[in-house]
Amino acid sequence: MPILAPELSALPGIRHAFFTREGGVSSGLYASLNGGLGSSDDPSCVAENRRRMTEHLGLRPDALVSLHQIHSPDAVVVEQPWARDQRPRADGMATARTGLALGITTADCGPVLFADAEARVVGAAHAGWRGAISGVLEATLAAMDGLGARRERIVAVLGPTIRQDAYEVGRELVAQFREADRANERFFRAAARDGHALFDLPGFIRARLDAAGVATIADLGLCTYADESRFYSYRRATHRGEPDYGRLISAIALIP
Repeated sequence: MPILAPELSALPGIRHAFFTREGGVSSGLYASLNGGLGSSDDPSCVAENRRRMTEHLGLRPDALVSLHQIHSPDAVVVEQPWARDQRPRADGMATARTGLALGITTADCGPVLFADAEARVVGAAHAGWRGAISGVLEATLAAMDGLGARRERIVAVLGPTIRQDAYEVGRELVAQFREADRANERFFRAAARDGHALFDLPGFIRARLDAAGVATIADLGLCTYADESRFYSYRRATHRGEPDYGRLISAIALIP
């Protein structure tokens, strides 16, 4: 079963799910609910997995909308589903259309789902370190603002994400964050390897959302790297020398 956030489940007219890797038809490295269109998994398996996700959300099979994610600061407004080869190159999206599921794919980066139930506007963002520091969360909120959402009503939930204990980075990344804002030093602590640090990506995401004026910010507190039975992890696959990895889907939709 997918994971639900109480903060979103309590909202009328909103349906969401942080899908795990369980409950699909993919095998091998992709076992089993791989939703990644960009993976090298059998496309028919990915299609069936995504159909199961939309069925769980109570939506039609073509309702799950996802992006060609590029770790950018860009967000788009979604009016209707698009074909796989027409996916916008962006990392955030928002909609006021009923029956569309905004689906973010991740495998360590932060999936953030947003909702303003009163305005009937939802959003979703893929926030890795590049997107988070360059403004994808703020761009997604701006897209929601343009559809009538208000920051003081928005609920934002961070789903399964790599946590600080598992996220070792080099001095170059630390320097980049420090250059952007000296206060960012609080998101790093020393790693065992000299010159390396452990990065608190979830803490950084929460801080950006707070600075942007989001009223309610929640974090599921789940680590993709540490929980292999439920989550795919790009970093875990890399450490093992595996050629590819599955992608998790986090989705949110407006319902009648």
